[in-house]
Amino acid sequence: MEMHQVRYFLAVARTLNFTRAADECNVAQPSLTRAIKLLEGELGGDLFRRERPRAMLTPLGERMYPLLKQCYDSAQSARALAALISDGEVGVLKIAVSSSIELGLILAQVNELRKSFSEIELKILRGTGPQLVEYLKAGDAELAIAASIGAAWDRLDTWKLFDESFDIVFSRGHRLASQEHIALEDLKPERFLLRSHCEKGADIAEMLRAKGLNADHRHEVASDQDLLALLEANIGIGFLPRTINAPQSLVRTSVEGIELGRTVCLYGVAGRQRTPVASTFMKMLRAANWPCKTD
Repeated sequence: MEMHQVRYFLAVARTLNFTRAADECNVAQPSLTRAIKLLEGELGGDLFRRERPRAMLTPLGERMYPLLKQCYDSAQSARALAALISDGEVGVLKIAVSSSIELGLILAQVNELRKSFSEIELKILRGTGPQLVEYLKAGDAELAIAASIGAAWDRLDTWKLFDESFDIVFSRGHRLASQEHIALEDLKPERFLLRSHCEKGADIAEMLRAKGLNADHRHEVASDQDLLALLEANIGIGFLPRTINAPQSLVRTSVEGIELGRTVCLYGVAGRQRTPVASTFMKMLRAANWPCKTD
């Protein structure tokens, strides 16, 4: 089935006249008639009854009309969208963001893109570090943002965005809230809330063990929303990166003897061509003045 055959069919269905339809489509009537005959052969029956000077839809033609019109309209929309994308007026941003990073961190850059592209379609995927790598491998995302995920794939391009430290966080009703300074000894009876969705989760647990703390006496959460809810309910204490917002009901502070941080990076696939919108977004992220940027 050719799209020009569908266009000719719709013109005849609208005008109920082969001659007027041919004029409207700017084609010779024999060519239009031949194209419709081919379409009828493909669909297995007559689409029109030729009752000169009119042409009436057959029952098959009536059934086919809404389907073929939808097909034609979709093709026209796809063609128009493709033209806009080629002209740089529409951009599709496919980006994967670690569950351990707040989306608000990159919204300023997303809004800035609108100055270069009149319309942007967003596809934002969430997941752990390994899941983000799979999104990149499959082409579901062009770029990814996560804490350092190591040598997960030899085709990863990596650009450091910034370094940031972690705070220890707990409820204002917690026993530690009244202390001006917190030492390692103060944490020994505590149950920790560890972020299983964070790329640094295993490192944090190992660090706690190295400091003589019981990292196995813990709760695990798979989202920062759940972590904050448990902290507000005074169910344990946890660690949060500086760029993760926390409500005023929680205390953020440091612990003497604990230095914990992470490096947030931008990832892409080496050698894979990027769309104009992804290339522009990448440049914006790399040039951004991050609150925790150290270089």
